[in-house]
Amino acid sequence: MDEVMAIWAEWLKPSAGLPTVQWSLLLAVAAATGHLLQRHTGLPKVVGYSLVGTLAGLAGFSGAAWPLQGVALFLLELGVSVVLFEAGGRIPLRWFRHNPMVLLQSILESAFTALAVYYMLRWMGVRPSVAEAVALIAMASAPAVLSRVVMDTRAAGPVTERAMVLATLSTFYALTLVSARAGVMHRPPDTLSTTLYPVAVVLGISFVVGALLALLLRMALRVMSPTSENTSILLVALVAAGTALASHFGGSAPLAALIGGLMLKQLNPRPWAWARQLGTASSLLTMLMFVLVSVVAAKADWNPAVAGLVAALVLARALAKICGVELAHWGSGISWRQAFWTGCALSPMSSVALLLVLQFMSSSLTLGPRIASIALPAILLMEILGAIVTTFAIYEAGEGTRPWPQRAAASGVPTTQAGELRTEPRGDLHG
Repeated sequence: MDEVMAIWAEWLKPSAGLPTVQWSLLLAVAAATGHLLQRHTGLPKVVGYSLVGTLAGLAGFSGAAWPLQGVALFLLELGVSVVLFEAGGRIPLRWFRHNPMVLLQSILESAFTALAVYYMLRWMGVRPSVAEAVALIAMASAPAVLSRVVMDTRAAGPVTERAMVLATLSTFYALTLVSARAGVMHRPPDTLSTTLYPVAVVLGISFVVGALLALLLRMALRVMSPTSENTSILLVALVAAGTALASHFGGSAPLAALIGGLMLKQLNPRPWAWARQLGTASSLLTMLMFVLVSVVAAKADWNPAVAGLVAALVLARALAKICGVELAHWGSGISWRQAFWTGCALSPMSSVALLLVLQFMSSSLTLGPRIASIALPAILLMEILGAIVTTFAIYEAGEGTRPWPQRAAASGVPTTQAGELRTEPRGDLHG
């Protein structure tokens, strides 16, 4: 691919630069692939986006240099921040007061994941500091992948809602702990205060930025309609400003957006219309995020030793998340079977995990590459495989619309020439 790009550069000199042409064509191919994959296999579009990015990365695509910086890093942070803002806006805090077992499920599955991955990697000979960093990264599920799967499968139900909440909370824990740990990697904590101080700083700065974001949007909603396109543009602009400011002052941009969404939900508890109004712009940003993650992750060094570590990490992580959700399902409002599928739906890793790896890369020139050598292949694998597992879990839980060939064969409903189910105009697709 580098040779092809060199030939292009000699005669093709677009006004916006050659990388713009490369990314435009890559996103066009990703969009078409995602659509065709979902139409003919029933898999979510994100699988197609990730496959295209993976193939481009393996072919030597030069549009995303590792480690990410500049515009590419900002776009990734912005995409993650928008997704986490929306995810935080779906969680009413009063729910935890009425159902505290959800919080216990979240704490158990995150803690079990970190411990299982850490001791698995230590058993396989990974040094403690690297194993600890990878374990903290593995805590985070991928709300972005899960939300896209839910959208493409038209899923709704207790498993879907519980998985979104647990994925958002695990991301909250991972962002806080990694942001704090990355800043003191070469300074071993001596006392409890030196351990908790970085966590307090990250949470404090992120809370201030998130609170400011929520207050500004609450003020805007007093004079602007929540269904207006201008309100959605204001949302993206404020999230972008918060993304740039939070990291500069020592906080976490995605964490600030997540806190902002949580706070705005408490100040404005009415249902939101952000996703519908953001429309194509949000979809393009999300697709760019998935393609960028897979392009970068595909450039990692693959060898038999790393493959064994990644396989052990994925297995330990999956078992830990399922066990954590299962152990606290009594009194949480879901059955053991629903808890099992909820744990399976927490398997994806994607953009949040990549940002966590970048934090370790920027804080340590020696340990960062070792952490990335294990984490990047795991992220690539679980962005694709995790989306498939989540889709299967939603189908088995009975909360999503199955692929049209299987549904038509099972129910005897005729299909159209385009290969889609004929449904009633009322659009009742759940169950």
